[in-house]
Amino acid sequence: MAGRNGDERRGQLTLRDVSEASGVSEMTVSRVLRNQGDVSAKTREKVLEAARMLGYVPNKIAGALASNRVNLVAVIIPSMSNMVFPEVLAGINEQLEGTDLQPVVGATYYDPEKEEKVLYEMLSWRPSGVVIAGLEHSEASRAMLANAGCPVVEVMDVDGEPVDVAVGISHWRAGYEMGQEILGRGYRRIGFMTTTSEGDHRARKRMEGLERALGEAGVTLADQIFYSGNSGFAKGREMTNEMLTRTKDLDFLYYSNDLTGAGGLLYCLEQGLDVGGDLGLAGFNGFTLLEGLPRVLATTESCRRETGIEAARIIAGQHVFEAGTDRRIELKPTIRAGDTMRPKL
Repeated sequence: MAGRNGDERRGQLTLRDVSEASGVSEMTVSRVLRNQGDVSAKTREKVLEAARMLGYVPNKIAGALASNRVNLVAVIIPSMSNMVFPEVLAGINEQLEGTDLQPVVGATYYDPEKEEKVLYEMLSWRPSGVVIAGLEHSEASRAMLANAGCPVVEVMDVDGEPVDVAVGISHWRAGYEMGQEILGRGYRRIGFMTTTSEGDHRARKRMEGLERALGEAGVTLADQIFYSGNSGFAKGREMTNEMLTRTKDLDFLYYSNDLTGAGGLLYCLEQGLDVGGDLGLAGFNGFTLLEGLPRVLATTESCRRETGIEAARIIAGQHVFEAGTDRRIELKPTIRAGDTMRPKL
């Protein structure tokens, strides 16, 4: 019969295994692993070291039966590949360090039905909190969030009414303020490139804000392109070529994402265009990854890490709202002019 080092699968470790390895009672082991009871530092260290060396992981589901909650935070985002969301996750993880809470991530790919399924599965584990991107959800998802029985934080957007709490920037305001910035530098023939994804409500709101700012000055968008698929340098090059070929008098190109904006910037420089003078460019998000480009792309910093930190503070009970106050935390994005726009008039 094979032993622990044989080919047979090992059985699950128990408190008895840790008790035997550490030389203390199972009750003491239980107290140490649950961080309860009066146990000396020396004994605690002995138990924790034995558990670590054995590879023992406590069964927290059993402990959660009494409280009906596990120490997991459901984090639901549209995409794993989009560079926006890892920084939000980094902020969440940073703030939850030192707590008993652990984030668990699910992706929806901007699909409302997929969001329902992910949310259903995650809520079935009775998490201690939910962080979910956006304010627009299906009726079923909103019902599940409203009855989750734990803090729910909708992130990345505050343009709407949250189920519980919203943290992020106003994308409408971000588009509006960029529109004012573009006009304030003397540009009037503006092209805009954005995603076709029906689920990307934040990009849509930025376009609406942009159009409002332009409309107040009697200016309309001269051209626009809606693209599908992942944002990237190649997509930015392709769209820039298409737009400048068909609308030759454009003096500003606004991209809904820094990555497509970077591709457009490289294309324009290769074509010998007067970037930052006759032709202005701007993106959105403020990705530090682009700091090595030949020119500093104008952009809007979207407060991604700060959004994650604030969301985690709410989940961890470190931010308490007073009764009757607005349960939206609006962060203030900043426009970085870079050197792809001419000076203000």
